[in-house]
Amino acid sequence: MSPPTYSSPTDTFDPTLCTIEADAVIVGAGPVGLFQVFELGLLDVKAHVIDSLPHPGGQCVELYPDKPIYDIPAVPVCTGQELTDRLLQQIAPFGATFHYDQEVTTVQKQPDDRFLLETSKSGRFLTKTIFIAAGVGAFQPRTLKVEGLEKFEGGQLHYQIKNPADFAGKNIVVVGGGDSALDWALNFCAGHPDGIPHKAASVILIHRRDGFTAAPASVAKMRQLCDALEMQFLVGQVTGFEESDGQLRDIKVTGADGITRLVPLDALLVFFGLSPKLGPIANWGLDIERKQLLVDTENFSTSIPGIFAVGDINTYPGKKKLILCGFHECTLAAFGAMPFIFPDKKVFLQYTTTSPKLHHVLGVETPVFD
Repeated sequence: MSPPTYSSPTDTFDPTLCTIEADAVIVGAGPVGLFQVFELGLLDVKAHVIDSLPHPGGQCVELYPDKPIYDIPAVPVCTGQELTDRLLQQIAPFGATFHYDQEVTTVQKQPDDRFLLETSKSGRFLTKTIFIAAGVGAFQPRTLKVEGLEKFEGGQLHYQIKNPADFAGKNIVVVGGGDSALDWALNFCAGHPDGIPHKAASVILIHRRDGFTAAPASVAKMRQLCDALEMQFLVGQVTGFEESDGQLRDIKVTGADGITRLVPLDALLVFFGLSPKLGPIANWGLDIERKQLLVDTENFSTSIPGIFAVGDINTYPGKKKLILCGFHECTLAAFGAMPFIFPDKKVFLQYTTTSPKLHHVLGVETPVFD
């Protein structure tokens, strides 16, 4: 059973009338950004979190809310939405304030060494430290380049799946050859393992060649289902479409033989991957390598003192783009920020198992050991 979704405080002020003073501002409300709230909270730091999406969870919720994740320590399996819900529950005691649906546009170092941040909604923050947890940056799906097809986007044409149940009982065409394309094609063909009834009436997978970048097990399962006549696979490219009464009725698929065939459908799902863009972060004066921020692995600081980068947006020798690696980075970044936030305070490592102070902050009772 999925845990409940926890709400989080959001800004209710008029951002054009005031500047918020903060010890820490986190840019990005994905899993790593949320865990950064936790690690800062353990050190008595309350954070403000800014995200360009209208909700927490980042790419986990935006791109695969229902897909299982298997490599979170001590959690055998959870979905992207479940992971987000649990992190929100975990950070609730620390009272972070969330500012959604806006991105940080400018960052300026001030004479007192704090940073002035301005957002796309005219928000202003004066903060001692910044933690960039923006994933791969602002991401956009690579689109299907067929003239006129864009008018169906959000209706019958989709580049991401938010509610799989919307496609139950429909004739679906999936385009792509990567993990997302294969995963969703198999998902809609077999139905969801937890019993949610979103099995499609029919599933046709289209890829430009008979070779895939998806996991071999997924490809083998797809071919097995095709042999069983439970789905179809076509080699070809979408080159046009036909509509009737403003509805997408057929797509034109041109095969390697040069023949163009009409494929009827109710919904067209395209998974060509994402095109990551750093966006305004690229103009903040940070050292960048291949669209990623260079960091010092001692504390994951960037080239500008007081600005840290955690998660997929950073790079260093041996970097692995895994959520659990981002969690580790958050811990060291939080301790690395203490000289900027509390320059006169000695900060000691405390354990949540034994620290009465941390038990008080977390709202739990201190256990008594015999």
